[in-house]
Amino acid sequence: MLMQPTIDGLKTLKLFGMLKALESQLAAPDVSALCFEERLGLLVDTELTERDNRRVQTRLKLAKLAHKALIEDFDAKSARGVDRAELAALATSDWVRRHRNVLVEGKTGVGKSYLACALAQKACRDGFTVSFDRISRLFQELSIARADGRYTKVLASLARKDLLVLDDFGLFTLTDEQRQDLLEIVEDRYGKGSLIITSQVPVDQWHDVVGDPTLADAILDRVVHNSHKLKLKGPSRRKDQNDEMQLAG
Repeated sequence: MLMQPTIDGLKTLKLFGMLKALESQLAAPDVSALCFEERLGLLVDTELTERDNRRVQTRLKLAKLAHKALIEDFDAKSARGVDRAELAALATSDWVRRHRNVLVEGKTGVGKSYLACALAQKACRDGFTVSFDRISRLFQELSIARADGRYTKVLASLARKDLLVLDDFGLFTLTDEQRQDLLEIVEDRYGKGSLIITSQVPVDQWHDVVGDPTLADAILDRVVHNSHKLKLKGPSRRKDQNDEMQLAG
């Protein structure tokens, strides 16, 4: 049987996983030992796996995570104050399914953003859509969007994400406009999506960061009481990385 028309047909149909599996079967000397149903099953399984991998890569690309981090690589042996059982539970992404939040607190360089990205990366692998932003940059984008008429559209795009990562909260006291932006984001996600927020500032001081007591109550009531709170401890990872670079040099 001539296989080229079949190969061309798979390319036309963009069934690249099946094409890859077919080419592997044709190159295998013992493929004739498999029955038709087994060979077809392998073709279909490979196509499904390839499609799932492409979807994961697309979600990761759109997430724009700051670190290429894997939750499996997080230093669980000295988990920087994080309970191993809680970390294992978070790694299942069940908290995203339940629309809960994760608040990561710790000093500069302790690994807050790395852990946030690791959890977000796992969420992408588990089928959830993610967006990562440093909160200062997000506020800047929203300010520009408000000026050029895209504000509602940008907020709607954020609301559609299953998980939104807000990095470096608390570096400055929020302005009136930023408080309103944050309230809109939190309100859109309440009961419908999840947040990861990283901060150097202890959670019990976030009211001061928000600034306005009334809006602070409205915002934090929707965030804090539905959250897993992680306090990272230990020396700066950046110092360790710099020492390693100097030794390598």
